[in-house]
Amino acid sequence: MVNMQLQGVLVPCERKNGRCNTMPKMKTRKSAAKRYRVTGTGKVRYKKQGLRHILTKKSSKRKANLRATGILADMEAKRAKSMLPYA
Repeated sequence: MVNMQLQGVLVPCERKNGRCNTMPKMKTRKSAAKRYRVTGTGKVRYKKQGLRHILTKKSSKRKANLRATGILADMEAKRAKSMLPYA
């Protein structure tokens, strides 16, 4: 058992196959990682749906509003952040 120093905190380290294995990492839900981005202030952004096809019947104003990113509501943001442990 070897100790590694990580930002001033000693972390127990076991060597297997020449690597240092620390505690298991949390997995990110990849489906959520592709859909959401967390801003610097902690809000969760997403791309609005409805801008892929059948665009001729939609007004320019509506298409422009769909191009802007949306902000998730607080409860939805909490759920999305639980799927993104490192965001």
